[in-house]
Amino acid sequence: MKKIAFVFTHVPHGSSGGREGLDAVLATSALTDDIGLFFLSDGVFQLLPDQQPDQILMRNYIATFGVLALYDIEQCFICSDSMHVRGIDLDAPLVIDAIRLNQQQIHDCLSGYDVVLTF
Repeated sequence: MKKIAFVFTHVPHGSSGGREGLDAVLATSALTDDIGLFFLSDGVFQLLPDQQPDQILMRNYIATFGVLALYDIEQCFICSDSMHVRGIDLDAPLVIDAIRLNQQQIHDCLSGYDVVLTF
């Protein structure tokens, strides 16, 4: 079975990309157990708690990240360099337990995947 990586690079509520990416992750989990999630660039904002998308009339899908464990999706990584550049404390709580890796470590880890989908 192929290893599939989902890379989130955009802010959560400015477009539908994050929600569509999460839907794709959940649908793909029915086909393979070898899934990795990567949060880079502005995608690191996807994992911050206490978001209020209702203020801009968007659906709050961030809580859905909490069900990833039920789908046996445990390989989740967040770029510590991206967090630092965006002023996010490296020890900040996240909505899932994501492994913090620097940019080079993320690149190295991603190179082990057969398919990379970016949202």
